[in-house]
Amino acid sequence: MKIRKFFAGTCRDALRQIREEIGPDAVVLSNRSVANGVEIVALAEEDLDALAGGDLPTHRPRARPAAPASAAPVAPVAGGHDAAAASAFAQTMMGELQSMRGLLEEQVAGLVWNDKRRRSPAQGEILRTLLAAGFSAQLGRALLEHLPEGSDRENGLDWVKSALKRNLPVMPNEDELMDRGGVYALMGPTGVGKTTTTAKLAARCVMRHGAEKLALLTTDSYRIGGHEQLRIYGKILGVTVHAVKDATDLRLALTELRNKHMVLIDTVGMSQRDRTVPEQVAMLCGAQTQVQRLLLLNATSHGDTLNEVVHAYRSASAEGGGDLAGCILTKLDESTNLGSVLDTVIRHRLPVHYVSTGQRVPENLHVADRQFLVDTALSAPVTGSPFVPAEEDLPAVVRGLDPNYSGLFAPAQPSGEACFG
Repeated sequence: MKIRKFFAGTCRDALRQIREEIGPDAVVLSNRSVANGVEIVALAEEDLDALAGGDLPTHRPRARPAAPASAAPVAPVAGGHDAAAASAFAQTMMGELQSMRGLLEEQVAGLVWNDKRRRSPAQGEILRTLLAAGFSAQLGRALLEHLPEGSDRENGLDWVKSALKRNLPVMPNEDELMDRGGVYALMGPTGVGKTTTTAKLAARCVMRHGAEKLALLTTDSYRIGGHEQLRIYGKILGVTVHAVKDATDLRLALTELRNKHMVLIDTVGMSQRDRTVPEQVAMLCGAQTQVQRLLLLNATSHGDTLNEVVHAYRSASAEGGGDLAGCILTKLDESTNLGSVLDTVIRHRLPVHYVSTGQRVPENLHVADRQFLVDTALSAPVTGSPFVPAEEDLPAVVRGLDPNYSGLFAPAQPSGEACFG
């Protein structure tokens, strides 16, 4: 076993030496600061494997005093017992070394982050701004990996805003959607605002094409008063409202309404963990008419919840045939941090069609605008929140994260800007 020490001015340089001389699979055993930089102790992976295989240094036992003649003779120890003990010791040692390796890798990651922060102090401030806005630490690190060298806080934030706007998918043109028409079903968990958003979309369509060109459908037979709420909106707008119970009703209704320019379907709200979500999607896909599905996302929800919602409804859509056409962000007026929902749509590349900012119909429904969404998200205050990590906690936040953001970001372009792969 050959354990080696490496000295360098920075952790990055020392790790580069280790990769060049030992290989990319080298095991780091320790690291510490010295007078002229850092010292890292490492060994090759094959040496570690040899250690795990039982190639251990042997130790000669100390001589013991002779036993009295009257003592009973001691039975000889079987050779298999020595082998089992050596194997158990090797496994224990291997487990401890692996645990030590993970700990040291985390420490090295922290040292690398601190070294990077010393060379570019603005990175810590930019990361805290992103975390305060609700973006994931993974997306934050991916952006910092592509941040141009030498950027100060102001220039860095400008670059981050530009990268977020470029990677945020939105509906290209509302005119195309309204002029094309078709059948649209609004889907999502309970309480996300599907019925109110359906009424807002209906009002926008009536203002463009007239009430006679629009029809409303509802599949919400579970919620008390669900039908009546949409019927009231339909009566105000002068639009007919039809209730359907199953796939047969939906197929017949869409056949009767085939001459309408646009049909909006208000579906029953279902939790992303509800096992009947695929059945709802199958009903829409089996209507013998193309139904474009729009997923409503609550901007006040946690990022993990939003990620789970998209996974559930997108998987159900894939099983039923076809993907989601896009999404609508709701409750922006109630959300403190828009970063979570923007992070989700960027991660899943789900085009944002509209955003809802209140209960008023139709005033509080707006076409999605990248500039507005990104600027609003990054305007969240960094100080005063107990959920925003302090500067000294950032190494623990970014430790162990994938800087490639699950492969979404391609290598930096000649301009130095990140983009989708």
